[in-house]
Amino acid sequence: MLAAASGRRARLCCFMPRGRRSPRCGKAAIGLAVIWAGVVGLAAAPQKAPGNPVSSLIDVHVANLLVTPPSSNWPSYNGDYTGRRYSSLDQINASNVQRLRAQWVFHSRSSDSMEVTPVVINGVMFVTSANDAFALDARTGRVIWHATRPITEGLIDDASAHHNRGVGVWHSRIFMETDNAHLLCLDARSGNLLWDVPYANTKENYGATSAPLVVKNEVLVGTSGGDDGVRGFLMAFDARTGKRLWRLWTIPGPGEFGSASWPGKSYLRGGGTTWMPGTYDPELNTVYWGTSNPSPDFDGSVRPGDDLYTACVLALNPDTGKLKWYFQFTPHDLFDYDAVETPVLIDASYKGRPRKLLVEANRNGFLYVLDRTDGRFLSAIRFAKKLNWAKTIDAEGRPVRTGVVPTAQGSRICPGFAGATNWYSPSFNPSTHLFYFMDLEDCEIYYLKTEPFVQGRTYYATGAQRIPGEGGQKFLLAYNLDTGRIEWRFPQIGRGISWAGTLTTSGGLVFFGDDAGSFEAVDAKTGTPLWHFNTGQNLHASPMTYAVDGRQYVAIAAGSDIFSFGLPEW
Repeated sequence: MLAAASGRRARLCCFMPRGRRSPRCGKAAIGLAVIWAGVVGLAAAPQKAPGNPVSSLIDVHVANLLVTPPSSNWPSYNGDYTGRRYSSLDQINASNVQRLRAQWVFHSRSSDSMEVTPVVINGVMFVTSANDAFALDARTGRVIWHATRPITEGLIDDASAHHNRGVGVWHSRIFMETDNAHLLCLDARSGNLLWDVPYANTKENYGATSAPLVVKNEVLVGTSGGDDGVRGFLMAFDARTGKRLWRLWTIPGPGEFGSASWPGKSYLRGGGTTWMPGTYDPELNTVYWGTSNPSPDFDGSVRPGDDLYTACVLALNPDTGKLKWYFQFTPHDLFDYDAVETPVLIDASYKGRPRKLLVEANRNGFLYVLDRTDGRFLSAIRFAKKLNWAKTIDAEGRPVRTGVVPTAQGSRICPGFAGATNWYSPSFNPSTHLFYFMDLEDCEIYYLKTEPFVQGRTYYATGAQRIPGEGGQKFLLAYNLDTGRIEWRFPQIGRGISWAGTLTTSGGLVFFGDDAGSFEAVDAKTGTPLWHFNTGQNLHASPMTYAVDGRQYVAIAAGSDIFSFGLPEW
């Protein structure tokens, strides 16, 4: 159903965790008549304000998604197809960021741990919270429309937390995934449901937590469940009709290349899910998408060999879904080292020659540089100080292992179960040539016990535990693409439990959620802290920036709220 917007102004909200495991006002950015045109019942036709149609405000053509870097609009999860999370906006900069103030707060009642990155198109912000979608006035936080759908009961693992990371946009259509792996198409002007396509069976342990990626006239989606005994895949749908166009299985079937790792019917529960959005190079017409760990997580005896195509970045043709090349970061992964971290696309001079690069800080503790035209390994550096599963990365890009593995008695393994980094977003600033990402220094005890697969249960075999007396610590790292070294480290105060990513801007800033519940900005060149705002909540999302009527804002989800910040108008 659709919930109509209240006529009251957006206001600062108190923070009231709901206990579920899932996650003042200025001049309106668009006329009130236009805002109210979006507030319609589910069965009503979208309304238009005279002389100012809503469609002209939120119609996003494919060309808009190709704008690099983004500026006033933030039209996709990562801002643009490159995954760099770099904005050309510079109104907020190193000289004035200390004056940044909260402008509005939007409170959601459907999640207490939001992981969404807002999308903004021409002054309208689209956010998701569990299975709900909202259109907000991006200048005031006022609700334009609200499309709600009940959460799904009976899900397991990540899907049971009902996390949702945002929407994809195409023309006047909004696409979102639900916790039970349905792809919804909503009218951006009203929130009306246009079509609903289920693309995975939750009774087989599938779920979904990602934001869709829109490429040309296709909507690409993946699933969660990599720890739950499912067969991973990536799927594309026609943005107009919802018709399925293709599916790429990430676990090869019998007789296919790589199938030796999956004896019998084990390929049907091999993991390799695609639970974060990928990136896209229009010139090469190539999509880059990361895959999760193999399943069961810690027991390699039932899946011999490299376990393709888990813990990989896949390069594929979006027109056909055919695989062009792959690169596996952690062959025969025994540590839950997903490779769903954003594969960032950078065109730069590298070691004396111009190259089309793919840079990824991986969960296994190493940062990789690849040639994205063919997947050729170029270099890797260790960024995690606490790392004992491998010694180094060899000339072919494969890890040189130490022999440390999970055992029945328990083994101390670093990085721990959460990885040295994770799905929270990195960013790259072309002015500084620095790549920014979060590092978690932590170790855990890994246990192994061969267990049978049981439908409706997780498939870890067996698990990991915290080490008494040891705690994790978060760092914001800056990797120098020119020198191949870590330029600086900015230590965090906290317990190593934040899951917030980064954003960098032409204003010489890096924004990120720190480990003490604050939204923070540092100097992009030096890492010098410049500003922070205590949200009072743990941060599980990555920031973005946008502009309305020439005024720049920066926004991030924290707990059950969306915070938007701007400079004072006086």
